[in-house]
Amino acid sequence: MADNADAGSSEDLEQNAPVNEDTPAELDVSEESSADEAAPDDEVVDEPTVSELADEISDLKDQLLRKSADFDNYRKRMIREKEELGAYANRELLLDIVPIVDDFERAIRSSEESKDFDSFHNGVVLIEKQFISMLERKWKLVRFDSAGEEFDPERHEAMMTEESDDVEQPTVAEDFQKGYMLGERVIRPAKVKVAMPKASAESES
Repeated sequence: MADNADAGSSEDLEQNAPVNEDTPAELDVSEESSADEAAPDDEVVDEPTVSELADEISDLKDQLLRKSADFDNYRKRMIREKEELGAYANRELLLDIVPIVDDFERAIRSSEESKDFDSFHNGVVLIEKQFISMLERKWKLVRFDSAGEEFDPERHEAMMTEESDDVEQPTVAEDFQKGYMLGERVIRPAKVKVAMPKASAESES
């Protein structure tokens, strides 16, 4: 009976004893992982030498100088092309004016030979019309009349004023010098005489 009791107690102890779930294989893997983490990094990054850095700085300076020279050449070329464009535009205008000068020379020569004032006058009037028409057609330069218009300081320069019973607001009474527009912009206002409405007797008192 005592032997049976001892045997039962031994079996109970074995069944109740804690079981170690870590197998030998798992322990080996864990140890290898820890060893890998603890191993020092053998990779070494080569740092540039002073000579290499100096060469790189020299290359960057050369690139900067080339870019600066290219930009300077571009700027000079743009200035030259702009000047040539302006000179070409002036050339076209001058070529349009030269025939008008030729017409004046012919009119003067004809008047010297014939001594006909009316013919000379009519010729000059015709030349003026052709000249103004050319400027308007090719160069968008338009001459405008102002007589009878309401006074506009953007278009008119008042040279003198006079009171009038015929107007209710300042009105251009006479053109002394005609104005000109280039496109939609006034480039020379007309010099004019302005008629002003007379002040009423009540306002004078």
